[in-house]
Amino acid sequence: MADQNPADVLDTEGPAAPPRSNGELVFEEPWESRLFGITMAMHEAGMFDWEEFRQLLIDEIRIWDGADHAEEDWSYYERWAAAFERLLAHKGFFQADEIQIRADSFAARPHGHDH
Repeated sequence: MADQNPADVLDTEGPAAPPRSNGELVFEEPWESRLFGITMAMHEAGMFDWEEFRQLLIDEIRIWDGADHAEEDWSYYERWAAAFERLLAHKGFFQADEIQIRADSFAARPHGHDH
C-alpha cells in the first residue's frame, strides 16, 4: 500500500468522491486538508484498507442524507471525519469517547494554537 498514489484510491465520481475544482482537491478549512493527509498517511502505512474506509464514508454520507438538516450545511469533510472516527474506534486506535474528548480539547483552544 505504501506506494499507492492518493489518485489511485480516491473516487472521482459518486458519493465518496471528494470535492474538486479543475481536477484538484478542494479544502475549505485547514483542518480538512490535515485530516485528509492523516487519513492518507495511515492508509499508505498499511494501517487500514482503503475500501473499508470508503464504505464507512459512503455510510456516513447516507446517514446524513437520511436525516433532517434544516440548521446544518453539507460538509463533505465532516462526513469524512465521522467515517475516520468510526474507523479509528473499530480498529482500536482510540475509543469513541477519547476521540470526542480530544476534539473538544482542540476546539477549545484559541485561534492559532491548534498545532
